[in-house]
Amino acid sequence: MADPPWRSRLQSGLVIPACPLTLDEDGSWSQRHQRAVVRYYLDAGAGGIAVGVHSTQFAIRDPAHALFEPILRLVAEEFDRFENRGDSPSPVRIAGLCGRSEQAIAEAQLVKRLGYHAGLLSLMAVSGDSESQVLDHCRRVADELPLIGFYLQPAVGGRVYSYDFWRRFCEIESLVAIKIAPFNRYQTLDVVRAVVESGRDDISLYSGNDDNIIVDLLTEFEFAGRRRRIVGGLLGQWGVWTRAAVELLDRIKQAREHTQLDAAWLTQNAALTDANAAVFDAANGFAGCIPGIMEVLRRQGLAPSCRCLNPEETLSPGQAAELDRVIQQYGWLIDDRYVSQHLATWLTDPTKSRSDEMH
Repeated sequence: MADPPWRSRLQSGLVIPACPLTLDEDGSWSQRHQRAVVRYYLDAGAGGIAVGVHSTQFAIRDPAHALFEPILRLVAEEFDRFENRGDSPSPVRIAGLCGRSEQAIAEAQLVKRLGYHAGLLSLMAVSGDSESQVLDHCRRVADELPLIGFYLQPAVGGRVYSYDFWRRFCEIESLVAIKIAPFNRYQTLDVVRAVVESGRDDISLYSGNDDNIIVDLLTEFEFAGRRRRIVGGLLGQWGVWTRAAVELLDRIKQAREHTQLDAAWLTQNAALTDANAAVFDAANGFAGCIPGIMEVLRRQGLAPSCRCLNPEETLSPGQAAELDRVIQQYGWLIDDRYVSQHLATWLTDPTKSRSDEMH
């Protein structure tokens, strides 16, 4: 049986931004800007979007906010609108899933009804369980929806898993991809080796290592004579400057075809890591990672503020100045001109006439 088109696209290697939540200064949800951000990603060439994930803020699930289903519906509407244009491949629809089994299963059932293709499963809620218990949790969720595994760095709530865990994880039949984001080369190798040695050629590898994106995507890994690549990125980093990210991945795919790599790629990898340090606030243990993403989008006009659902989650001291520095220094990473050319269109409600917008 042939793979569905979305899975073939996933295997080809895509730019998949992690979608943030757009809030006004008073903390209310700006649906207008939320639509604009999604339209930006899709028009910029992103091959999919992950929503309901860490960048979207896990607090959207809290009853006080109750935004999990509304934002999933809104993004699904924008997916539909984009597909109905008929001028680009259909995007891969990914939804974040979290909580213990009962919650994660309920979320998987909901997102499936809303038309999402796969669930990116956070393991934070089961981080204190044994590896066997975690695997059982993953299998139960995977019975409901195609699964994307997620190796999250301990600094933001993840934990270290053994090679054996990932090798057994690869036995989950409906597993379609793994996002590798431990920010650690040893642990990254554990996942790649586990997938290679499982013999599962149908599991796509995606980088979530925002600190080493280009090297992840250029490296051809080899274990016991078998080679494998990390084909694309599912990244918070690519939630900003997305047009430049699409161009970057295109250039990387071309570079992979050469027998020798230009050493300039290593310089660009360091530059991208430096820029990410400013956005994700590495200097302060990633405390300002979500406000950093929102601040970039705010400066471009795509978000009304850098506000988070938790009003105490703000830019760290000096983070704005660091953003100033990297934006000035690494112009090839920035897509401000592209955004400015299309911003008014993305912010327009297509259901309203021009006269309605003027009034």
